[in-house]
Amino acid sequence: TPLRGERDEEHQFGISIPVRGWIIESDYFRTGVKNFFDHNPLGNSNIFFPLTIARARIRAFEVTARSPLLFGRGRFHLAYSRQKIEGQGAVTGGLTDFAPPADFFLLDHDQRHTLSTGFVIDLPSRAFASATIRYGSGFLDGDNSPNHLAGHTLFDLSFGKSFGEDWLIAIQSVNVANRRFLLDNSNTFGGTHFVEPRQVYVEVKYKFHY
Repeated sequence: TPLRGERDEEHQFGISIPVRGWIIESDYFRTGVKNFFDHNPLGNSNIFFPLTIARARIRAFEVTARSPLLFGRGRFHLAYSRQKIEGQGAVTGGLTDFAPPADFFLLDHDQRHTLSTGFVIDLPSRAFASATIRYGSGFLDGDNSPNHLAGHTLFDLSFGKSFGEDWLIAIQSVNVANRRFLLDNSNTFGGTHFVEPRQVYVEVKYKFHY
Protein backbone atom coordinates (compact mmCIF):
# COMPACT_ATOMS: atom_id res chain seq x y z
CA THR A 1 0.00 0.00 0.00
CA PRO A 2 1.42 3.45 -0.85
CA LEU A 3 2.60 5.56 2.08
CA ARG A 4 0.18 8.30 3.09
CA GLY A 5 1.26 11.86 3.70
CA GLU A 6 1.48 12.72 7.40
CA ARG A 7 -0.61 15.65 8.64
CA ASP A 8 -0.01 17.23 12.03
CA GLU A 9 -2.16 19.65 13.99
CA GLU A 10 -0.58 21.09 17.13
CA HIS A 11 -2.03 23.25 19.88
CA GLN A 12 0.23 24.73 22.52
CA PHE A 13 0.35 27.43 25.13
CA GLY A 14 3.00 28.52 27.57
CA ILE A 15 4.16 31.16 29.97
CA SER A 16 7.52 32.79 30.71
CA ILE A 17 8.11 34.35 34.13
CA PRO A 18 11.17 36.44 35.03
CA VAL A 19 11.81 36.38 38.80
CA ARG A 20 14.80 38.32 40.16
CA GLY A 21 16.98 37.39 37.23
CA TRP A 22 15.66 33.84 36.98
CA ILE A 23 13.75 32.83 33.84
CA ILE A 24 11.08 30.18 34.43
CA GLU A 25 9.18 28.90 31.41
CA SER A 26 6.40 26.35 31.16
CA ASP A 27 4.35 25.07 28.24
CA TYR A 28 1.84 22.40 27.30
CA PHE A 29 1.28 21.04 23.81
CA ARG A 30 -0.94 18.46 22.17
CA THR A 31 -0.25 17.18 18.66
CA GLY A 32 -2.79 15.22 16.65
CA VAL A 33 -1.37 13.24 13.73
CA LYS A 34 -3.07 11.60 10.77
CA ASN A 35 -1.07 8.91 8.96
CA PHE A 36 1.68 8.87 11.59
CA PHE A 37 5.02 7.96 9.97
CA ASP A 38 6.82 5.05 11.65
CA HIS A 39 8.86 1.91 10.85
CA ASN A 40 8.32 -1.81 11.24
CA PRO A 41 10.71 -4.77 10.69
CA LEU A 42 10.33 -7.48 8.08
CA GLY A 43 9.64 -10.50 10.30
CA ASN A 44 12.45 -10.91 12.83
CA SER A 45 15.09 -9.42 10.55
CA ASN A 46 17.03 -6.16 10.78
CA ILE A 47 15.34 -4.91 7.61
CA PHE A 48 12.95 -2.04 8.28
CA PHE A 49 10.28 -0.54 6.08
CA PRO A 50 8.41 2.72 6.63
CA LEU A 51 4.70 2.63 7.32
CA THR A 52 1.93 4.98 8.36
CA ILE A 53 -0.49 4.45 11.26
CA ALA A 54 -3.98 5.94 11.06
CA ARG A 55 -3.67 8.29 14.03
CA ALA A 56 -1.33 9.35 16.80
CA ARG A 57 -1.43 11.88 19.60
CA ILE A 58 1.42 13.43 21.53
CA ARG A 59 0.81 15.26 24.78
CA ALA A 60 3.51 16.92 26.84
CA PHE A 61 4.09 19.33 29.70
CA GLU A 62 7.50 21.02 29.87
CA VAL A 63 9.21 23.37 32.31
CA THR A 64 12.63 25.02 32.18
CA ALA A 65 14.51 27.26 34.61
CA ARG A 66 17.65 29.33 34.09
CA SER A 67 19.33 31.27 36.85
CA PRO A 68 21.19 34.56 36.74
CA LEU A 69 24.86 34.64 37.72
CA LEU A 70 24.94 33.25 41.27
CA PHE A 71 27.57 34.29 43.82
CA GLY A 72 29.44 35.96 40.97
CA ARG A 73 30.52 32.53 39.73
CA GLY A 74 27.98 30.21 38.16
CA ARG A 75 24.63 29.59 36.53
CA PHE A 76 22.08 26.83 37.13
CA HIS A 77 19.76 25.28 34.57
CA LEU A 78 16.94 22.73 34.62
CA ALA A 79 14.66 21.21 31.97
CA TYR A 80 11.86 18.72 32.66
CA SER A 81 9.37 17.08 30.30
CA ARG A 82 6.42 14.78 30.93
CA GLN A 83 5.30 13.26 27.64
CA LYS A 84 2.94 10.57 26.40
CA ILE A 85 2.89 9.26 22.81
CA GLU A 86 0.06 7.03 21.60
CA GLY A 87 -1.12 5.57 18.31
CA GLN A 88 -4.56 4.40 17.21
CA GLY A 89 -5.99 2.59 14.23
CA ALA A 90 -4.67 0.30 11.54
CA VAL A 91 -1.69 0.64 9.22
CA THR A 92 -2.72 2.90 6.32
CA GLY A 93 0.37 2.55 4.14
CA GLY A 94 3.66 0.70 3.77
CA LEU A 95 4.99 -2.76 2.98
CA THR A 96 4.52 -4.32 6.42
CA ASP A 97 1.52 -4.67 8.69
CA PHE A 98 0.60 -5.45 12.28
CA ALA A 99 -2.61 -5.74 14.28
CA PRO A 100 -2.76 -2.89 16.82
CA PRO A 101 -5.23 -2.80 19.72
CA ALA A 102 -8.62 -1.24 19.07
CA ASP A 103 -8.02 1.64 21.48
CA PHE A 104 -4.99 3.92 21.83
CA PHE A 105 -1.70 2.07 22.34
CA LEU A 106 1.70 3.35 23.43
CA LEU A 107 4.33 3.91 20.76
CA ASP A 108 7.95 2.94 21.39
CA HIS A 109 8.97 6.62 21.42
CA ASP A 110 7.12 6.93 24.74
CA GLN A 111 9.30 7.92 27.70
CA ARG A 112 7.15 9.51 30.35
CA HIS A 113 9.65 11.61 32.32
CA THR A 114 12.86 13.31 31.14
CA LEU A 115 15.00 15.60 33.30
CA SER A 116 18.26 17.45 32.73
CA THR A 117 19.81 19.74 35.33
CA GLY A 118 23.23 21.15 36.05
CA PHE A 119 25.42 24.21 36.45
CA VAL A 120 28.34 26.05 34.90
CA ILE A 121 30.93 27.68 37.18
CA ASP A 122 33.44 30.33 36.14
CA LEU A 123 36.87 29.54 37.61
CA PRO A 124 39.92 31.80 37.96
CA SER A 125 42.21 32.38 34.98
CA ARG A 126 39.35 32.20 32.46
CA ALA A 127 38.62 28.55 33.19
CA PHE A 128 35.22 26.94 33.72
CA ALA A 129 33.65 23.72 34.96
CA SER A 130 30.21 22.28 34.35
CA ALA A 131 28.23 19.29 35.56
CA THR A 132 24.99 17.82 34.23
CA ILE A 133 22.66 15.15 35.57
CA ARG A 134 20.36 13.45 33.02
CA TYR A 135 17.41 11.28 33.99
CA GLY A 136 15.01 9.24 31.85
CA SER A 137 12.15 7.17 33.23
CA GLY A 138 12.61 4.47 30.57
CA PHE A 139 11.27 3.76 27.08
CA LEU A 140 8.57 1.22 26.33
CA ASP A 141 9.58 -2.34 27.28
CA GLY A 142 9.32 -4.11 23.94
CA ASP A 143 6.90 -3.38 21.13
CA ASN A 144 3.61 -4.59 22.57
CA SER A 145 4.01 -4.08 26.30
CA PRO A 146 2.33 -1.30 28.31
CA ASN A 147 5.26 -1.47 30.74
CA HIS A 148 8.41 0.63 30.57
CA LEU A 149 12.05 -0.16 31.16
CA ALA A 150 13.64 0.95 34.43
CA GLY A 151 14.60 4.58 34.89
CA HIS A 152 18.21 5.64 34.50
CA THR A 153 20.48 8.50 35.57
CA LEU A 154 23.71 9.69 33.96
CA PHE A 155 26.30 12.22 35.16
CA ASP A 156 28.51 14.32 32.86
CA LEU A 157 31.45 16.62 33.64
CA SER A 158 33.34 19.22 31.63
CA PHE A 159 36.37 21.45 32.26
CA GLY A 160 37.77 24.10 29.96
CA LYS A 161 40.04 27.13 29.70
CA SER A 162 40.41 30.03 27.30
CA PHE A 163 43.81 31.22 26.10
CA GLY A 164 44.05 34.70 24.71
CA GLU A 165 41.15 35.86 22.58
CA ASP A 166 41.09 32.98 20.12
CA TRP A 167 41.84 29.63 21.79
CA LEU A 168 39.67 27.36 23.93
CA ILE A 169 40.64 23.91 25.21
CA ALA A 170 38.11 21.70 27.00
CA ILE A 171 37.79 18.11 28.19
CA GLN A 172 34.42 16.46 28.65
CA SER A 173 33.43 13.14 30.18
CA VAL A 174 30.02 11.64 29.40
CA ASN A 175 28.59 8.95 31.70
CA VAL A 176 31.30 9.55 34.29
CA ALA A 177 30.19 6.64 36.50
CA ASN A 178 30.44 4.27 33.50
CA ARG A 179 26.93 2.94 34.12
CA ARG A 180 25.57 0.12 31.95
CA PHE A 181 21.87 -0.52 31.46
CA LEU A 182 19.32 -1.51 28.83
CA LEU A 183 18.25 1.65 27.03
CA ASP A 184 15.86 0.30 24.41
CA ASN A 185 14.59 -3.04 23.11
CA SER A 186 11.98 -1.99 20.55
CA ASN A 187 12.18 -2.77 16.85
CA THR A 188 11.79 0.82 15.63
CA PHE A 189 15.28 1.74 16.81
CA GLY A 190 16.80 -1.38 15.25
CA GLY A 191 16.78 -3.82 18.14
CA THR A 192 18.36 -3.92 21.59
CA HIS A 193 20.60 -1.05 22.70
CA PHE A 194 22.56 -0.49 25.88
CA VAL A 195 23.76 2.92 26.99
CA GLU A 196 27.22 3.82 25.74
CA PRO A 197 30.04 3.43 28.29
CA ARG A 198 32.09 6.30 29.68
CA GLN A 199 33.45 8.55 26.94
CA VAL A 200 36.07 11.30 27.17
CA TYR A 201 36.37 14.06 24.59
CA VAL A 202 39.03 16.72 24.10
CA GLU A 203 37.94 19.86 22.29
CA VAL A 204 40.16 22.56 20.79
CA LYS A 205 38.58 25.72 19.38
CA TYR A 206 40.20 28.53 17.46
CA LYS A 207 38.37 31.69 16.48
CA PHE A 208 39.27 32.87 12.99
CA HIS A 209 39.19 36.57 12.16
CA TYR A 210 37.85 37.73 8.81
